Amino acid sequence: MAALSDLRLLDLTHVLSGPYATMVMADLGAEVLKIEQPGIGDASRQYGPFIDGFSSYFMSINRRKKSLTLNLQQEKGREILMHLVKSSDILFENYRPGVMEKLGLGYERLKRENPGLIYTKISGYGQTGPLSQKRAYDMIIQGMSGIISIAGESTKAPPIRTAISIGDLSTALFAVLSTLAALYQREKTGQGQFIDISMLDCLVALLENAIARYSCTGEIPQPCGNKHPVITPFQIFPTQDGYITLAIGSDAIWKNLCSTLKKPDLASDSRFKSNALRTENRQALEALLTEIFCQRCTQSWLDDLGQADIPCGPISTIDRVMSNPQLHARNMLIAVRNVLSGEVTVPNSPIELFETLRESHTYAPDLGEHTKEILNDMLGLTEEYIEQLYQEGVL
Repeated sequence: MAALSDLRLLDLTHVLSGPYATMVMADLGAEVLKIEQPGIGDASRQYGPFIDGFSSYFMSINRRKKSLTLNLQQEKGREILMHLVKSSDILFENYRPGVMEKLGLGYERLKRENPGLIYTKISGYGQTGPLSQKRAYDMIIQGMSGIISIAGESTKAPPIRTAISIGDLSTALFAVLSTLAALYQREKTGQGQFIDISMLDCLVALLENAIARYSCTGEIPQPCGNKHPVITPFQIFPTQDGYITLAIGSDAIWKNLCSTLKKPDLASDSRFKSNALRTENRQALEALLTEIFCQRCTQSWLDDLGQADIPCGPISTIDRVMSNPQLHARNMLIAVRNVLSGEVTVPNSPIELFETLRESHTYAPDLGEHTKEILNDMLGLTEEYIEQLYQEGVL
């Protein structure tokens, strides 16, 4: 039995941060009912590329969910949601603050129907503060959080965003973590609670040591490209035919590297004897190591450095990631489809619980595919009444 198999989650989220969070919950076994606008659905259904007319983007972050179309602008639609709330454990939504309250579906209202409900709200800036009503997207949050200011090669180059939507994805994972903590608390108290997750908060929380460095030195952190700001050498080096990543995280590994490179003079060089000195003299060291690594091809270096247990690796293109035997051994690439489309390969959940099953169902729902099933089986509505709701535009 999967870890969360006895939980029901109402998913009123769209695009990325919310759907990714609820997908993680579904991967852990929760029954996820994805509630979408009739005839339109989640906006990500329109994002390409497409397979047999269906969005691979949507399929990649909505597996293992059931889709129910429901018009919350209509009273009957809100009544149906309220009935579902009574038999659910969790509700996720990522509308702008105030939207659910205007519909009469805010947390204070819903908890009267279900005091044990955990209501997880994702937004750009949180429920409080002067920016709470500001529209947010991942790139906007990356810029405001400071992430972009320390990305890229130098201050002379144009700013560059992180290649993945790290604001959305980190927020999703913090939302899951918070929800699981609230579930644990509910086991002790019987009470649910409201969870307020801000994308800006989450990205600032991921700034690692940048804020601490500024606090200590008063120097504003700058882009340092592929280098680590305080560990050296910890970067990408060119080779004869490509690049390798090298992470020398201690003085002991540094000495091992010098030995493997057959350059004992580097280990004894007074400029490079400690990490602090190597960082201080980074430019000189980088020039020396670049000259060395450019003498041989990537795989030759990876073989020798790997045999010496020196942390290193290739720069893999996505096709090579998909053929990586380590990932296949870990079952980290799976095929997802829906009722009408072909398969799309996507990353699997990285969560491996050895005493519980990992969900094997890899199905992404068509828009409204489970509407009749949910309303009939869970709420006991008749076929005739469901058809009437379709005619009225409620479903």
